[in-house]
Amino acid sequence: MSERERVSAKAEMSSRDQGKDGEARLKGIISEYGIVLVFFLFCAVLAFASPYFLKPKNLINVLRQVSINGLLSIGMTFVILTGGIDLSVGSILAFSSVVAASFVSTAFPGRTEAAPIGIAILASMGVAAVLGGVNGILVSRMKVPAFVATLGMLSMGRGFTFIYTDGMPIPKIDPSFLVIGQGTIFGFVPLPVVIFIIAFGVAWVVLYKTRFGRYVYAVGGNEKSAKVSGINTKLIIFFVYVISGVLAAIGGLILTARTTAGLPQAGQSYELDAIAAVVIGGTSLSGGQGDLRGTLFGALIIGVIGNGLDLLGVSSYYQQVIKGAIIVGAVLLDSFRKRND
Repeated sequence: MSERERVSAKAEMSSRDQGKDGEARLKGIISEYGIVLVFFLFCAVLAFASPYFLKPKNLINVLRQVSINGLLSIGMTFVILTGGIDLSVGSILAFSSVVAASFVSTAFPGRTEAAPIGIAILASMGVAAVLGGVNGILVSRMKVPAFVATLGMLSMGRGFTFIYTDGMPIPKIDPSFLVIGQGTIFGFVPLPVVIFIIAFGVAWVVLYKTRFGRYVYAVGGNEKSAKVSGINTKLIIFFVYVISGVLAAIGGLILTARTTAGLPQAGQSYELDAIAAVVIGGTSLSGGQGDLRGTLFGALIIGVIGNGLDLLGVSSYYQQVIKGAIIVGAVLLDSFRKRND
């Protein structure tokens, strides 16, 4: 091979390498920021489709609506990162919310005055922690598949809710309790949004700055290897379901304060929105991959889509179809991404 041919071959190889590097960088950017771009794309489309979408009042309303699903989605992220699933968060939200309402209502049987708000909050979160703990024990100790265990709790939790309330709403909530769902900070930032931001911050620290968070990823990546390396996998799995339950309770407190009553039918199908947010955010259903930032934008996308469809007058029936299609699409994308890894 002549000197000229060798130089030409080297130049061609260098060009191919640069092309591969550019393709790898592009894939990295899409993987890192794709969910953010999708969110802003949806916002741009809805801003064009409805003149009301970008109005400050509507945007604040979107954030207020996202806060509850966001809380459920944070807990769902912990569970899915371990390779599990929690179908019971809607029912746990409902039961814990009516428990809280029963403490701060003057219309609940046997109660003549509202109990301190702190007692109501602790009771609500305690009940949710117990139900989440039952899920954790079934999955970690008794080896019941997460889908089956939490599906059973979905039904049981809803049954407990109707038994506790006799199927009736709990009205006459203490006005001071309603601040949780209707109050604002600085006169315009909804308190539910502040609660969600605080919960997100705490979850971020736990997941990325503590040994527990590293163990969550390890269990989801390979539970057997994690166990061999000395990690108490059963304890980790137990606690992620407790976390999911407690965050569902916080969402229930906000919902009760917003609706001014404890509603036994509250939280129906909320688990679907939470799972959708997590999967859309890039967390793998097989566990071990994903992050809270993706979940945050996944919840925002779900909230923006719901709000936008409401503004456009789309029937709630069609909205369910659209959300279901989004979940399936996100799962297919996850499967495609795994095949190409």
